[in-house]
Amino acid sequence: MTPKKKSTPLHAQVAQFPDKKIYLNVGHLDKGQYELNIVYKNKLIVKTTFKKP
Repeated sequence: MTPKKKSTPLHAQVAQFPDKKIYLNVGHLDKGQYELNIVYKNKLIVKTTFKKP
């Protein structure tokens, strides 16, 4: 006979979903290359570039 495995309880925490959303409608932008900077308390937290053909 094989011994029974002990079951251990698993716990996980999920980050809270955001309350607000920000939409950037690229359709209203002119053609070209853009740089998007997201700043919080005068510090750059996300910097990304994209190109609208």
